[in-house]
Amino acid sequence: MRFLRSVALVLVALVATTAAGWPTNHGDNRRTGYDPTAATYRGLRTAFGVPLDGAVYGSPIVVGSTVVVATENNSVYALDAGTGRIRWRHHLRTAVTDTGYFACPGNIRPSGITGTPAYDAATGRVFVVTVTPVGSGSGRTVHHEIWGLRLSDGGTAMNRRVEVPGTDPRAEQQRAALATANGNVYIAFGGLAGDCGDYKGAVISLRTNGALGGVAYVVPTTREAGIWAPGGPVVAADGSVYVAVGNGESRTSYDYSDSVTRLSPSMQRLDYYSPTTWAHDNEVDADLGSMSPALTGNGFVLQAGKSGTGYVLRQNRLGHVGGQVSQGSLCRAFGVSAVTGSTVYMPCTDGVSRVEVSSAGTFRRVWRNTTGITSSPVAGPGALYATGGSRLYALNPRTGTVLGSADLGSSTLRFTTPALSGNKAYVGTTAGVVAVTIG
Repeated sequence: MRFLRSVALVLVALVATTAAGWPTNHGDNRRTGYDPTAATYRGLRTAFGVPLDGAVYGSPIVVGSTVVVATENNSVYALDAGTGRIRWRHHLRTAVTDTGYFACPGNIRPSGITGTPAYDAATGRVFVVTVTPVGSGSGRTVHHEIWGLRLSDGGTAMNRRVEVPGTDPRAEQQRAALATANGNVYIAFGGLAGDCGDYKGAVISLRTNGALGGVAYVVPTTREAGIWAPGGPVVAADGSVYVAVGNGESRTSYDYSDSVTRLSPSMQRLDYYSPTTWAHDNEVDADLGSMSPALTGNGFVLQAGKSGTGYVLRQNRLGHVGGQVSQGSLCRAFGVSAVTGSTVYMPCTDGVSRVEVSSAGTFRRVWRNTTGITSSPVAGPGALYATGGSRLYALNPRTGTVLGSADLGSSTLRFTTPALSGNKAYVGTTAGVVAVTIG
């Protein structure tokens, strides 16, 4: 009886996981980007494309038979995963089309919902953050708002202002994917392209049930130190939240910038790591903030950023300044990796790369794709999937060579990453969303 009950519990858990599909950026809160239940690769063919009212900078998410996509026009769509039929659309706010509302123009126009949405199963809500122009003349500014929309019909279940304490909203950008865990929704902020104005990196935690209050971790720097890597906060099984922090303004006193930082669910700093070169990295913009931390199955964090150096850290003891397990030449990396056990598939600027992290905490670059594919990959049985230009590519996980590709009809963006579910990959483009059949 006890054995049968255990089996039943495992099956229930498996069904729940499968039904959830791909509810957050890279499929799960650890950002593994790996779905062992996806269809085995045999080929790619375009299934359907759905034009939307703006560009899709984040990843689609999948919950059961529903694909949710958010656009830079501040609209959220729910689509039938099999046919692409629009089940509902909710246009939330006016997008920012006049960059004069920001502290500097940035590199997204129009600007609306940029970070990938996240689904919370406990409340049945999809969470997104909008940015909206407010005021006129010298009083122009922007407002950031968090929205919790019912998956069932797109109705608003939660809406409130969300800004980084002590900063100028005009200089903040919400680019990182959202995450939901521990009854919280985690929202990370960084700056605009150009690092202008009075911004600081931060993670804000709000209750997914809409309860008042909230807590924030704001990097204790005078300025900058954005938390902007598109993969968003990485949540471990124990509830710890890992983030990569960009370059800060300080060149003398350590300010917790250029770091991997581990936070509690209540946004208390538990641990951190920075290279001994942090001050120089800050000065020359060669920090760790461009790639979400990759948590391996053997207890390590593989981190790279803008400098080309890779670092291996212990998940339970990051090492503070200079306390890495190992470091070495690796690659410049922008985005979020796919992780299967101790294997990390990285978004290197010189080509998607497979990196093995040993039980001793050393790393080895096994291969590098040489056909110009540099985006954030995801993994399923028999293939990796990554975008480039207007195509979705399948890569051989053993060699990095291209197995096949499918035309998406429109361009993808620098941080585009697919969502996998069943026999489909869903990809956001500058024109909408495209489904590609695997197999």
